[in-house]
Amino acid sequence: MISGTTSLSGRIVENVFIYIGVISVSLLVLITFLMIYFLIRYRRKRNPEPADIRGSTWLEIVWTAVPTFLVLTMFYYGLTGFETLRKVPEGAMKVKVTSRMWSWGFEYENGVRGEELKVPAGKPIHLILTSVDVIHSFYVPALRIKQDALPGMENHLWFKTTKAGTYDVLCAEYCGLRHSYMLSKLYVLPEEEFDKWYEDKLREKARERIPQGAQLFQEKGCKVCHSIDGTTLVGPTLKGLFGKTIVVMKDGKEQTFGANEDYLRRSILEPNADVVKGFPPIMPPQKLSDEEVNEIITYIKGLK
Repeated sequence: MISGTTSLSGRIVENVFIYIGVISVSLLVLITFLMIYFLIRYRRKRNPEPADIRGSTWLEIVWTAVPTFLVLTMFYYGLTGFETLRKVPEGAMKVKVTSRMWSWGFEYENGVRGEELKVPAGKPIHLILTSVDVIHSFYVPALRIKQDALPGMENHLWFKTTKAGTYDVLCAEYCGLRHSYMLSKLYVLPEEEFDKWYEDKLREKARERIPQGAQLFQEKGCKVCHSIDGTTLVGPTLKGLFGKTIVVMKDGKEQTFGANEDYLRRSILEPNADVVKGFPPIMPPQKLSDEEVNEIITYIKGLK
């Protein structure tokens, strides 16, 4: 094993890449050497008259058998590594990962939710991935782990890190206009520090009234496209929106609406029915309960 990464999955992936890389470079050197040798050995000056070359059964067998053997060893090495990565250890800590355009959401077994993933070092982590809209791909380059998150089904991924640290979480599947902004962080904490954080978040959750508009606004990825400070992003800012007059495009024609509660509700549940003029119709429909919608509307109303 090599030590370029702190995770088991990383070592498996790196070892397979190194094995394939060594074989590929060795073949490149061998073939290049033979090409140069044959160019010099059989150049026209030394062989002015062409001659027939008889086939060699032994040579045919060698250059068929050796590449076949190498390809089979690559397949076997890759397959055993893949099976190891797919077999989640018993007792692994489960975290549900929900992806949407364009944010990540993480939910622990105790119900705690967040936009960043925190895990203990030295313990296997079982990620249960799903998507609410299109295909995304959970990718942590430093740990060499990547798995697709698919709408309408669950996918699985596990990893185990041996050292605390902070790592980037990316989306490796193009998922629309703000794909490159679909970023998060993985924090690997010492076990004692993680346990304290986990318990603190649980107590915090018990004191909160759920759902809350501000929390839902973050969890559902609203802030990726809508600012609350007046900045224009992919979607219109929500600062001071309630009560304003909005110009929208409906059936190719401009129409004017007042941004009341009915308008906000329709915009959340059917976002492409009335698209604000000057903005692309890219917001996916939101699957929210009536209580969650009411909380978000209350939150938007307070953004003065």
